[in-house]
Amino acid sequence: MRIDKYLWCVRYYKTRNMVTEACKKNHITVNGIVAKPSKEVFPTDKITFRKDQITQTITVLDIPENRVGAKLVDIYRRNDTPAEVYQHLELLKLSKEHYRKTGTGRPTKKDRRDIDDYGNEIHHDDDEENL
Repeated sequence: MRIDKYLWCVRYYKTRNMVTEACKKNHITVNGIVAKPSKEVFPTDKITFRKDQITQTITVLDIPENRVGAKLVDIYRRNDTPAEVYQHLELLKLSKEHYRKTGTGRPTKKDRRDIDDYGNEIHHDDDEENL
């Protein structure tokens, strides 16, 4: 089965066109070799691809006939991606929540006052401790 069809069948990509684009950008390798969309995959092949800021590694266990349901995906592949990669992704998500969202523009008057009040609370706490 072709690599683009396989990754689509096991639900790593939403469309085959997305897999094709990833192959053209050299984001997908099979057994350490950069793969074209028409590359044939066989059981025991190791596929490495980069998606959503994660480099994922999977091993092909079997070839599906058609696109399979989410519950049946584990029959056809084994996920060899280390758990630390997923933990790192969670940390990235948490750190992004700390900053203002992009596209929100300049702070409003209320945002500015909240920022000033936060800074004043810290200074008032320090003054009280020194007394």
